[in-house]
Amino acid sequence: MKRIFDILFSSFILLFFLPVGLIISLLIFFGSPGGIFYRQERIGKGGKPFFILKFRSMRTDSDAKGKLTVGMRDPRITSAGYFIRKYKLDEFPQFINVLKGEMSVVGPRPEVKEYVNLYNEEQLKVLNVKPGITDYASLYYFKENELLAQSVDPQKTYIEEIMPAKLKLNEKYLENPTVFHDIRIIYLTFGKILT
Repeated sequence: MKRIFDILFSSFILLFFLPVGLIISLLIFFGSPGGIFYRQERIGKGGKPFFILKFRSMRTDSDAKGKLTVGMRDPRITSAGYFIRKYKLDEFPQFINVLKGEMSVVGPRPEVKEYVNLYNEEQLKVLNVKPGITDYASLYYFKENELLAQSVDPQKTYIEEIMPAKLKLNEKYLENPTVFHDIRIIYLTFGKILT
């Protein structure tokens, strides 16, 4: 049931927002050198790695300067990237990951391997379900970049404070990973973006 919902919902979103996606693609293409999409290896269900898709919002090779984005005025962010990040439009291509079966619309956000390696046994339970585009942690830490920008040591703040708190929030979803639960989180996500 959940997989059917994921396919139907993702197909609808991709078709409905296709014109917006084309405009974003042009803004990225003419705004800075490099590809339209950004691919990064993340860890999915069962610890299996996959490549997450996003619209590219940073200059090429930005990963070499760190995987965390620190504030919306991170110098690596392009002018088009600032706009698409503000409205979470960079996440749009992940619906392709959902159609491929690598992700779900709702589920714990997939993390990079270096951070997953820091999970304890309890935290590793998030890998029992497919990662998602949105979850409770995404809602609570909607402005995570701004929090990191205020930190003296963003990497330390993320690992010691934000990451454990996000994983704790994921436990709430893991208790009841159903379609009806997903619909509630999707509703809250749209509300958050619009406000």
